[in-house]
Amino acid sequence: MFTAEEVMQLIQSLIWLLAGVGVFIVGMNFMSDALEKSAGNGMKNLLGKISNNRFSGVGIGAGVTAIIQSSSATSVMVIGLVNAGVMTLMQATPIIMGANIGTTITGVLVSLKNDYFNMVMYLLAFAGVMMGFFKKEKIKIVGSLCCGLGLIFVGLNIMSSEQAFGNVLVERMFINVFQAIDFPLLLIFVGIVFTALIQSSSAATGVVITMVGAGVLPLSMALFIVLGANIGTCVTALLASVGANSNSKRVALIHFTFNVIGTVLFTVIIWIFKEPVVNLLVSLFPGNDALALQMRVSVFHVIFNVTTTLLLLPFVKQLVKFSQIVIKDKQQTKETASLKYVDDRLLAMPAVAIGQLTKEVFRMADMAMESLQVAFDGFINRDLDAVNKVAENNEQIIKLGERISDCLVRVSANNTSLSEEKTVSALHNNVGDIARVAELADNLTKYTRREVRDNLIFSEGINEKIGDMHDLLRQQYDTVKKVVLENDYAALPESDEIEDKVDNMRRELVAEHIQRLSQGKCRPENNTVFINLVSNLERIGDHLNFIAHSVDGSPVK
Repeated sequence: MFTAEEVMQLIQSLIWLLAGVGVFIVGMNFMSDALEKSAGNGMKNLLGKISNNRFSGVGIGAGVTAIIQSSSATSVMVIGLVNAGVMTLMQATPIIMGANIGTTITGVLVSLKNDYFNMVMYLLAFAGVMMGFFKKEKIKIVGSLCCGLGLIFVGLNIMSSEQAFGNVLVERMFINVFQAIDFPLLLIFVGIVFTALIQSSSAATGVVITMVGAGVLPLSMALFIVLGANIGTCVTALLASVGANSNSKRVALIHFTFNVIGTVLFTVIIWIFKEPVVNLLVSLFPGNDALALQMRVSVFHVIFNVTTTLLLLPFVKQLVKFSQIVIKDKQQTKETASLKYVDDRLLAMPAVAIGQLTKEVFRMADMAMESLQVAFDGFINRDLDAVNKVAENNEQIIKLGERISDCLVRVSANNTSLSEEKTVSALHNNVGDIARVAELADNLTKYTRREVRDNLIFSEGINEKIGDMHDLLRQQYDTVKKVVLENDYAALPESDEIEDKVDNMRRELVAEHIQRLSQGKCRPENNTVFINLVSNLERIGDHLNFIAHSVDGSPVK
């Protein structure tokens, strides 16, 4: 039994331990946010290279996780992309495998700590805080990264300090606890529960590494807890798949299955060959100093994830097939106005969400240009069916625009960088410009109704000329897409040039129309319809050019 004084010492030590875990997780979040901001384009480029090649998928998963320092976040992001229909199950599975490799970097980094390294990290944390006072955004991001990295080691050192594990009573208590649960399945369960509670396998592995370094947790037990942590990290993905489509749930199941299979294999091996495995790790890192003890755990973590990936990578098809058998497809209806490329889970990652929302904006633009095509053809062919078609299409465009704007607002709330906020603002403006294009297309249907109602007949050759004007707008739209979606800024002058041609064509057509009126070759009742028609087409060119120039903020000529 403990005395009252000893109980107080135990409580204080546990508080120190929990404080250390808290600081560690805060540091991880700081560093993750900073890395995501600073490497946002790199992460988008990696995701843009998604293919059916399994090895590149593993590389992308490892790379993205190394950037954002969280396999759970990568898994949630992949679920979001699958739910949005951007990625297939065959493409997602290797990425999930690679994510498990990418997350081992934190463990290796944690195991390297020593007194000199700690001093550098403390200074780094202080420097990061000071850099946060600068106005320049890039300096602030670097400061946040430095502060986060420093806080990770501050947290680790709080956990391993005399106030925490340095207390003899605490050491004795933990040793007694682990002796009481010295059974592989129980240790794995501890790893699962602990990781599920703190929602970070990196943090759980960091705590285990620290405990091994402090001498309160034997290596033979730590290995099983690390195995459990790899299953516990799947909880985040499983929760994220709730409410998602069948394929997204399958991604979470594949992630869970992958880690369970790897854990079962390694559990059997270590259970049977515990002494040889421990001896092998000891021979790789001899000595009883904290660095050697910690490196044994982190290297085992790397070996586990790399080996499991190599073993299961040839069986991607089988994993996908298994997930499809367990989770059946459900019939889903998807209206045009619903988002196709964006899932709510992606909005917490601005770099990825903005790229997907840009695709949504141009899906909306495609719909608006379709309205223009239908409306223009309706005017030329005197087809009143075009009126309802355009009205129905524009109703979907308005709803889609509202959904996109809502997502843009939610992205802005997620601590976006200055450059990301500029892009979000540009996309807001793009939504407005596209909505105006759709409205102007609707105006054309009004002129069609007037044309049919009043039996308006235009001069010979006029339809061909306004047809040329419409063709220029289609050409301009293709150029705008090249500028924005392909970042081909060299094509901006081409958009300006086409827009100038459209302007000049409007002026010429209006001048010719007035001349025909004065010569009595054109009926006066045609005047309002014709002038408004060509003016509306010219305004569409203006809005398309606004979209082209929104990407770099350059003024429209």
